[in-house]
Amino acid sequence: MGRAMKGEGIVLLVDGDPDFLGNLSEKFIEKGFKVLCCRSAEEAIRTVNRHTVHVCVLEIFLPDRSGMEVLDYIKRSVPHCSVIVLTGQGSVKSAVESLKKGAVDYFTKPADFGELYEAVKRAMDGGERSPEDAGDEIPAFASIVGHSPIMRELFRVIRRVAATDTTVLITGESGTGKELVAKAIHDLSSRHRRPFVPVNCGAIPEELLESEFFGHEKGAFSGAIRTRQGRFELADGGSVFLDEIGEMSPKLQVKLLRFLQDRKFERVGGVRTIEVDVRIIAATNRDLWKSVQEGSFREDLFYRLNVVPIHVPALRERTEDIPHLVRHFIKMHSERKALPAKNVSEEVMECFMRYPWPGNVRELENLIERLLILTEGDVITIKDLPDRFLNHAGDGKGPVKIRLPDSGIHLKKTLESIEIDLIMQALDKAGGVKNHAAKLLRLNRTTLIEKMKKLGISYPPSEVNSVIRTGR
Repeated sequence: MGRAMKGEGIVLLVDGDPDFLGNLSEKFIEKGFKVLCCRSAEEAIRTVNRHTVHVCVLEIFLPDRSGMEVLDYIKRSVPHCSVIVLTGQGSVKSAVESLKKGAVDYFTKPADFGELYEAVKRAMDGGERSPEDAGDEIPAFASIVGHSPIMRELFRVIRRVAATDTTVLITGESGTGKELVAKAIHDLSSRHRRPFVPVNCGAIPEELLESEFFGHEKGAFSGAIRTRQGRFELADGGSVFLDEIGEMSPKLQVKLLRFLQDRKFERVGGVRTIEVDVRIIAATNRDLWKSVQEGSFREDLFYRLNVVPIHVPALRERTEDIPHLVRHFIKMHSERKALPAKNVSEEVMECFMRYPWPGNVRELENLIERLLILTEGDVITIKDLPDRFLNHAGDGKGPVKIRLPDSGIHLKKTLESIEIDLIMQALDKAGGVKNHAAKLLRLNRTTLIEKMKKLGISYPPSEVNSVIRTGR
């Protein structure tokens, strides 16, 4: 059966709260959808049997039965109907379970109606959200996998920034995908037909970095046997991505600052002034403002670079993206290496959701590649994981079970990860109300907030670590 277009298909809203149903149905009707409403699981099952429902927006906590039973029934008996979970009692476990059962998207209340509407439109037009969908089907986002609110906000910011020609400073921990963000900005900009030239400021020796930036004339130094263009010259008309900008020496900072002021430079050993038209996108995993205060980074250069700051969230700040990332990396690496794709057990997925991922997305990708190569069976289980993951394995119903591997553990990091897990559980149970969560943990509210800041915990993701941060 073909998919229905907006205005032709039927949206089924299932929720036990009649006021919520009434308000939500009015919004969808205003958008041109035909809407049916049900207040129980039994009523929802009867409705999908009697009507051609194309998308079901489902609360999993219903008065008579679990919404998960409705989800199971729809995926088994009405496969043409896409299910989007919208729940007021969301948790990591329920998100994983609903996605594994076949839901195409997952939202917690109060959800932004615009985002919910876009999800219903996508489902109405043909199914599960893809990496491109997360960026409104723009190919520049194809390599950035993220469906969480904080990533959807990141996509919106990238689009806005790409429309300008201003300098951008991308911050974030190592392994979060800062270069992918920089490339997306370039690909969406008017410079997309010109070169995107990356330079890792931390990987090139200091004595060679100036030549890498600006090029050199023949005979400028020992070994300069011919004239060579630098990265800025090669990128004329395009973008230069300066990765790990915080590693740059004070001497070169001065020269970069001068270049940013007038876009002119001389090659090393040269006297001719060269002018180029390039956009500068810089990135760092350091706290550059702290480096300014310590005197290792120029304040004037900081302000020149920090015109539009973009923060890329750590993976632990967007755990709801982990199932999507796992599927993406399994598909990608199994195809690239001609390996059979494998399934991931529910216990392993829950372990992944608990693990703090200090290496972020890069660590997850490397792990999936390793598991595809080394796992013998068709299903990846707990026993296939490295020892460091065993401390995060549990049954999902209580505190993390600690298992001491033969190789030992890093006690401080292990206790920190347990603290993060328990705080997240408390926030889940409290529906994000910090005062209630603090009581569950027998803490003062201010103590809980201080711990969240210290441990880098965001809850919900869209409320903290906002993507655009104002300059200091």
